[in-house]
Amino acid sequence: MTGTELDVRTLPKPRKHPAVFAAYDELAVGESLVLVNDHDPRHLRDEFETEHPGGHGWEYVTKAPGEWRIRISRLASTSLPRVLTDTGPAGSESPTGTTGAAGPGAGAGEPDAAGAVWKLRMRDRDLDSNIIQLPPGAGIEPHAGPDLDVLVHVLGGDGRLTTEVGTVDLAPGALVWLPRRSLRGFTAGADGLRYLTVHQRRTALVLEPPSARG
Repeated sequence: MTGTELDVRTLPKPRKHPAVFAAYDELAVGESLVLVNDHDPRHLRDEFETEHPGGHGWEYVTKAPGEWRIRISRLASTSLPRVLTDTGPAGSESPTGTTGAAGPGAGAGEPDAAGAVWKLRMRDRDLDSNIIQLPPGAGIEPHAGPDLDVLVHVLGGDGRLTTEVGTVDLAPGALVWLPRRSLRGFTAGADGLRYLTVHQRRTALVLEPPSARG
């Protein structure tokens, strides 16, 4: 393998990880870089396991006070297809650690969890995706959606979707299209409600109240 050296010890902390990933992205398959750091970059290794599981090599070359050298190799041209999480009733935390806002251990199948219990966190992606879980009787108030289409796949429980002119019953297996800017609200039934959302990546989600009607 060919290799280059990247010494990040003098870089400000916020720039270290982006610099390593930028250098890694420039590697061809079979090439490697030697990262020089002043400590064991365990968080960086976790990020590589999230971004490129099975597609990169991580080898400790030197472990010395103030000078750690790690050879990072590129084994595949892109991130590899993989199973992210189990969306079934007994689903659990993703093996790649892509947990959601509810934090570690809040698997997709835990009935007491609420909100986004899983989300797609890969750095280089075109999509956003979340698993939303609502306890029995809980809901998300009707609001105007963002300027993009959203697909919703109901995974478990039951409930209803409120639209501008009525409601739609939700049951496991339902695949729902939310057109851009359409009004939508969710209410969980007696068994709670759990659903997956998929949409084009965006920088932020801004919820807007429904427009006043005359």
